[in-house]
Amino acid sequence: METSQFPNCVGAVDGKHIRIVKPSGSGSEFFNYKKYFSIILMAIADADYRFVAVDIGAYGRTNDSMAFKNSAMGRLLYSNQFGLPPPRPLPGTDGPPMPFVVVGDEASQMCENLLKPYSSHDLNTTKRVYNYRLTRARRLVECGFGILVAKWRILTKAINLKVETVDDVVKSCVVLHNYILSEEPL
Repeated sequence: METSQFPNCVGAVDGKHIRIVKPSGSGSEFFNYKKYFSIILMAIADADYRFVAVDIGAYGRTNDSMAFKNSAMGRLLYSNQFGLPPPRPLPGTDGPPMPFVVVGDEASQMCENLLKPYSSHDLNTTKRVYNYRLTRARRLVECGFGILVAKWRILTKAINLKVETVDDVVKSCVVLHNYILSEEPL
């Protein structure tokens, strides 16, 4: 992502809790750490705030890292079957080929194609610059969520539908979000 000075980065991953009305008989499965009922929209966003992969419907009580790891896109990424381009040298270098990556937050489980920031203890300058650029790249998914929610106001309050229908509503919002950004870029 040239915009964040993080080469060979194809996207950023994060989760967004979509507030729902408690489904009857669900116990605490959908009750999250924010103290409301939700499903999780797990997404990878590109540099243009478009969602290139999503998984919708994990229980709200699940943390983002586990929701991603258990999602189809997470399983594909962790098994090197996500369809990323082949490794290439970083731009402007003759160095060894480096893999294409997705960036995540501190809770993410690293692998060859998923990077996260260094722990913030005793960082040298190189690690601070790395963390800064990774964080800039990761903000793209957070901004994508912000644009999505601002455009589709149904996502701002508890949705009172069957969970399966909520999944379809969220999918529809994501598809429309991507379509609008492709037709009218920011």
